[in-house]
This record gives sequence, structure tokens and C-alpha cells, in this order.
Amino acid sequence: MQRSHFTPHIGHSLEGRPKRLRWSVLLAAGLVLATPSAPSAHEIPARVTILAFVKPEGHKLHLLVRVPLEAMRDMQYPLHGASYLNFPGIDSLVPDAARTWIANQVDVYEGTTKLANAQIIAAHVALPSDRSFENYESAVTHVTGPGLPSTTELAWQQAMIDVLFEYPISSDSSRFSINPALARLGVRTNTILRFIPAGGAERAFEYSGDPGLVHLDPRWSQALWRFIQLGFAHILDGIDHLLFIVCLVIPFRRIRPLIAIITSFTVAHSITLFASALGFAPSALWFPPLIEVLIALSIVYMAFENIVGPKLERRWLIAFAFGLVHGFGFSFALRESLQFAGTHLVTSLLGFNIGVELGQLACLLVAIPLLNALFKYVVAERMGTILLSALVAHTAWHWMLERWVVLRQFNFQRPVFDAAFAAGAMRGIILLLVLAGALWLLFGVYNKLNTRNGADS
Repeated sequence: MQRSHFTPHIGHSLEGRPKRLRWSVLLAAGLVLATPSAPSAHEIPARVTILAFVKPEGHKLHLLVRVPLEAMRDMQYPLHGASYLNFPGIDSLVPDAARTWIANQVDVYEGTTKLANAQIIAAHVALPSDRSFENYESAVTHVTGPGLPSTTELAWQQAMIDVLFEYPISSDSSRFSINPALARLGVRTNTILRFIPAGGAERAFEYSGDPGLVHLDPRWSQALWRFIQLGFAHILDGIDHLLFIVCLVIPFRRIRPLIAIITSFTVAHSITLFASALGFAPSALWFPPLIEVLIALSIVYMAFENIVGPKLERRWLIAFAFGLVHGFGFSFALRESLQFAGTHLVTSLLGFNIGVELGQLACLLVAIPLLNALFKYVVAERMGTILLSALVAHTAWHWMLERWVVLRQFNFQRPVFDAAFAAGAMRGIILLLVLAGALWLLFGVYNKLNTRNGADS
């Protein structure tokens, strides 16, 4: 059998191979050495921090953004050496990357009018150690100034991109909003957005992912509607709150008992929600985990009481006590969102509370007919109450144990009796007085309901 002339033999030199193969090897080696490498177009950064300023000035609105270069994927950046940026070539690509990954993903509105024709005034590569974005003036000076020297050695994974966009507007006294859909820049994105209104104080927003439409200077109606939506969504997303509400009403599904129980729970959680938002709650790090443990405990207790046999005169008091705990839980979900309230703090708190009540009402409108049908056609009411409550208690018990493990990791220190402690104690006394007044009013409502029940019977 004839042997192929391409079969290598030990001891054969390169000169012994055909000339065509030899030139192919040399050409491939030359291409490898001569062609600059490029960053991968498919790797998504795990964490990306975005810095941004929004400032209306006269008939122009400036949007100034800093993002990591590695977050702008599918771009072939010219490199040299060990993945260092080639600055004479990178400067021409920065505007295209900025328009594709930033301008096309951000919608800016003046009133209800979407602003178009965003112009890129300046765009530069920046060092990761650059501190110019600490304030708007230094950031503008940096991005409109000269770029980095062409001799700068900067790895592309460490580079930042600074871009100044300009939008035409009618007036800098208009109300502006922005929808920054930049979450696709990384697996997890964190944005610090600062709005500088004409003649007003700077307002800072910090959020993860895409926040949706952000009213930079909201009207009271816009703040109210946004927080109604937040409250409603929080109830539907919070399975522990839903289970507690269902446990509350399983044995009491008639109108008058429901009024007493739900009113008591609503008044209690509204008090602590407002108190926490206004700074009356403890600021210790262990307080939120403690509240999470108590929320799980409230579900366990309510489920066990359903199994033993609840009474209305005790149920509304327990609903009030645990409502205080759940109100603190609601406030923890609200804290990060209060930055979107603008100057309408009280309106936003009312809106969130309304949303919570609407979510509770929606839950009851679904749960009560289902419970009535279950106890009428599937299982006897007493047996069904025990089975459902046992299932809920089992779930909440595991939550309580898991949250207790987290709580035990915090160190509890004795309070220091100083001016801060005295101020906190004074706030606590005020909160206790408010709770006492609310209980007095609820006792009056409960007595009237009992009087009507006696007259009807």
C-alpha cells in the first residue's frame, strides 16, 4: 500500500516537507502574531455599576453616563499586547458603542413627550481610578476634555466609558422622567442616578435592574399612583403576608367578623408602617431579621389557634398585635422605594398603604369564595380548617427556623444611655400613645358590632 507523502517521520526536518505546507505554517504564524486580539463578545459581566447625571439647562437636557467598557458586548475593540486597548483605534468606536448600548436603551420624557434626537457631545475612555463622577461639574469637565494619551496601558476589562448626551427641550423648568432600561449590561446592575433640577437641590436615586419609568420630579398624583402599585404588588408577592391573612379569616368569613378583624389588622400595620418610614423604628441591624422571625411566628400562632378553636373577641386583638409586626415588614419593602417619592413623602406612604389594602381585599375576594366552596362540597368546615391550618403551620414553622438561624448571627449589645437613646425612648413613648389611642377606638368599634349582633339575634 502506498504511503502518503504527508505522513510525518521522526527526524524529518521542516525542509523535508513540501513547500506548500511550509508556507502555510509560516503564513498562519504570521497572522496570529500580526492580528490584535479582541474581547469575547458573549461574556456578560456579573456585576455592573452605572453612574449617571441628568441636568436640564436652558433648552438642553444633559445626560451624563459612565459604564464599564466590558458591559458593551458584541463590539470588536482594537487591542495590542496582552489585551490592552489600542487608543488610536478605540476612540472612533466609543460613540457607536454608546449609542447602541446606552442611548437606544434610555427613554427621556419632558412631561408626556418623549425626547428624541439625542446627540453625543463627547465620549471618552476613562481609567477605573478616575474620580471625576463625584459631582456633575467635574464629570462634565472630564468628559469634554482631552482623552487619555495614546501611550496609556489599560486593559479593556478595566476601562470605563464616559458619555455626554444632549436632548433638545422646551424649558428646563418642565417635569422630566426617564426610563433607563440598562439591566442587560450585566447579570446584576446597580445604578446611581442623580437629578439636578434647574434652581433646585440634587436628588439621588439608587436602584438595581430596570426601575421602569422614574419621575425625577413627580407630581403628587404620580407619586400616589406609583406607590399604590408598589403596595399592591408587595402583597401579591409576599406569600407570608397572604398566608397570615388567609389564616385570619378561615374561621370568620361573615361580614361583621371580617370588618372587626381586617380593620384591626389594617389600623395596626398602618401605624407601624408610617412610624417606621418617619424614623420611629429601631435602626439596629438585628431589627429587620427579628421582624421576619416574628412574622413567621404570627402565622404559626394563628394556624394553631384555628386548630384549637378561635374566638372573635380574641381574634381581633391578636390581629392588632401581629398587625404591628407586619407593618414593620411592609416598611422594609418600602424603604428603597421612598427615593421615588420626590417631595411627597406622606402622599407616597398613603399610596403604598392603599395598595396594600387593595391587595388584601383582592386576596379575600378570591380566598373566601374558594373556602366556602371547599367546605360546602369537599370537606366539612371543621376538618377543612384543621387540615389547611396544619399545612400553613408546617410551612411557616420552617420559615421561622430558617429566619431564626439568620437572626442568631447578629450581636445584641446593651444600649448606651446617651442623648440618642433618650431621643429614641421619646419616639417610643409617642408611638405607644398612638397605639393606646388606636386600641381605644377599636374597642369602641368592636363593642358596637357586638351590640348590633345581640340586637339581630
